[in-house]
Amino acid sequence: MNFVEELRWRGMIQDIMPGTEELLLKERTSGYVGIDPTADSLHIGHLVGVMILKHFQRAGHTPMALVGGATGMIGDPSMKSAERKLLDEETLRHNQEAIKAQLAKFLDFESNIPNKAVLVNNYDWMKDYSFLNFIRDIGKHITVNYMMAKDSVKKRLSAESSEGMSFTEFSYQLIQGYDFVHLYREKNCRLQMGGSDQWGNITTGAELIRRIEGGEAFGLVCPLITKADGGKFGKTESGNVWLDRRYTSPYKFYQFWLNVSDSDAEKYIKIFTALSKDEIEALVAEQQAAPHLRPLQKRLAEEITVMVHSRDDYEAAVSASEILFGKATSQQLHAIDEETFLQVFEGVPQFRIDKQKLHAGIKAVDLLTEEAEVFPSKGEARKTIQSAGVTINKEKVNAFDEPIGESHLIAGKYIVVQRGKKNYFLLIAD
Repeated sequence: MNFVEELRWRGMIQDIMPGTEELLLKERTSGYVGIDPTADSLHIGHLVGVMILKHFQRAGHTPMALVGGATGMIGDPSMKSAERKLLDEETLRHNQEAIKAQLAKFLDFESNIPNKAVLVNNYDWMKDYSFLNFIRDIGKHITVNYMMAKDSVKKRLSAESSEGMSFTEFSYQLIQGYDFVHLYREKNCRLQMGGSDQWGNITTGAELIRRIEGGEAFGLVCPLITKADGGKFGKTESGNVWLDRRYTSPYKFYQFWLNVSDSDAEKYIKIFTALSKDEIEALVAEQQAAPHLRPLQKRLAEEITVMVHSRDDYEAAVSASEILFGKATSQQLHAIDEETFLQVFEGVPQFRIDKQKLHAGIKAVDLLTEEAEVFPSKGEARKTIQSAGVTINKEKVNAFDEPIGESHLIAGKYIVVQRGKKNYFLLIAD
């Protein structure tokens, strides 16, 4: 597989240093992507770099994930408006282990293949490097003028809101550049990859290798992913979309991908899946023929949820989604776990009802008017029930005086009422 060609048709190359493609076609090469360990989970913003490494390994090359323990203690100024808080070593180590477990779903670290993935942490080679030695060995090779010319520095210094830039952050590109030098020396790493905001840091690293080692190194960056409406990719009202289920449940993760726009789905399916060009073109044609069926979004959500979580989690998310939007059964409603259940009905009008009244049984019409104002009047409730327009827990209410009791409770405390096709209400029994 031609790695560069693969990324090119997927829309994943913005800049590439001359000679990169020729090197990769000639021999197996080690290449790395840096990952910021400021949390103990990756979010979907990291996935572009992870997918680049996945394709790199598929093409027969050796992928290296560099967890930036040292650089994470400083904070990259690229495209940031303020300095980030610094982390201690214990936190960084914990984050590194958690990130490796997530990367293992995409990359092969364990088998005996000649190009198995490698995880490194720049804290390991920076922690004992004295400041004096660093500025003598590395700092003397790069001028301040060279560093000031980088976009990440210029944008930060010229921004009206900027309070300037600390020396700590200014030194970031030298430290990241030295990572490349170290990996070139120790691991014969010839390529660094990342997002387009890293281009300045990557070229600094390649320049250091040229000046210090007399060697040749290469760089490749992909465009920063945006949404068609100009909004920031991967951000929702509740913040980042995480890969760890503790922060973003598989159901919400699945919903994020399912709800992207048609134009974004066409772009994202190339970037975030390993589907072939033919498969993607067939899905695009299907989408154009029947956009209401959303085949692109459905396949995108399936591929990425299975890859990040599991087939079981994907099927549970589909089942939960059908509760609001499909023909789910009462059995499906009772089967989902409480956390997912509450996420499905987030934002739905809720009413608290007295559990004691359910103990004795209560007529449906009284429950839906007196206990919970699903209907403004008993007359309207009766009329809608008679025209088969009300379900309780996905089962049709056949008579206005039908008794509703404790046996109807889901997880011992919830009743789901549907009025008409789209109006849901959640009754919570205390």
